[in-house]
Amino acid sequence: MTVVDPNDAYRWIAVSGPVELTTENANADIDRLSYKYDGHEYRSHREGETRVSVWLTPERIKAYGV
Repeated sequence: MTVVDPNDAYRWIAVSGPVELTTENANADIDRLSYKYDGHEYRSHREGETRVSVWLTPERIKAYGV
């Protein structure tokens, strides 16, 4: 995963490692994150939708300008 500063393309951080994809508790994960950032549960759950959570185990971190 790489994140670049939108105001300075020479400032970035990259984290790499194995990832796990899972549907287990994925709806609870989005509700928890929505509550954290918006103050309420996720409001856009749709019938038949499959949500996936991605868990990254960091093994290497590179950065520039940070």
